[in-house]
Amino acid sequence: MDQTTQERGKLQNFQRMRRLVLALIIAALVIALLFVRSAWGEEGHEFIEAIGIGTIAAGILGRMWCTLYIGGSKAYAIVTAGPYSISRNPLYLFSSIAAFGVGAQTGSLTVAFVFLIGCALAFHVVILREERFLLPAFGEPYRAYLNRVPRFLPRTLKVVNEESLVVQPARLYRTFIDGMVFFVAMPALEIVEWLQSSGVLPVVLRLY
Repeated sequence: MDQTTQERGKLQNFQRMRRLVLALIIAALVIALLFVRSAWGEEGHEFIEAIGIGTIAAGILGRMWCTLYIGGSKAYAIVTAGPYSISRNPLYLFSSIAAFGVGAQTGSLTVAFVFLIGCALAFHVVILREERFLLPAFGEPYRAYLNRVPRFLPRTLKVVNEESLVVQPARLYRTFIDGMVFFVAMPALEIVEWLQSSGVLPVVLRLY
């Protein structure tokens, strides 16, 4: 087994650990939300929920856009077109946007931004680790990409597209199904609100 294969194995193990850590963080946040409720009135609450639905949809569509371009190339080739022409980590960016939408289903902007920032910070740790692998693996072309495209937030929305793409339908479908998990928060948090209104769950904190 050569060094590159070993490094890829380490990166894949780290990515699996990242998914586990993120799952634990989300579980902890969901448990905390059992005792938190929006301080807005009904109209404000519903408006924030509607914004959240839109951002969840945008996040899912963005993740699918990334999958169209990255295909099976992650850790094997540098992808610099499509969403990767405006952000080096658009998949994480769109996941963070969807996380904002999940938090917004509580009707609280505070919770929505906690989800957004928490998710972005967790991904930041992952990104730094991935860069340490990719730089020696791809050398100067990747260094030039680092200098040209921002790590997370885009500086421009001018996208560089490919004339044609090789699409892997199975990966695209999997990304779509994975994204549906974000929508699971909607009925789950509605049940939490009903339990709070019924007095089954105590409301410890109200947040705008």
